Amino acid sequence: MSQGREGMLQVEEQPFMVHSERTEGGERIRVLGDMDLSVVGLLDSEMRRAEASDASRIVLDLDQLEFLDASGIRLLLDLNSRSERNGGRLRIRPASSQQVQRVLELTGVRDLLPFED
Repeated sequence: MSQGREGMLQVEEQPFMVHSERTEGGERIRVLGDMDLSVVGLLDSEMRRAEASDASRIVLDLDQLEFLDASGIRLLLDLNSRSERNGGRLRIRPASSQQVQRVLELTGVRDLLPFED
């Protein structure tokens, strides 16, 4: 059984949504839409909430992320740094979007983050 929380911010007709659910022993945070400077704070706040919990594992699910800009990349790197300092609980499910995957590869970030296979 899981419990869910959802936050949504409407940005220029493209919604960005963060959905959190508690899973057995962990947290799953799913993002949908476009992640840019106007919305990274929403995800950061939800991640900080999950980091403060007793979750043994935090999965950031990017499967439905459609766009990622430099502020989103910066947040992913910050989340990874915080995780490494606090037990390495973060795992990232990769985006299905070829555009997002390409940005992560071109910037070299793909190799720095704890992606799940």
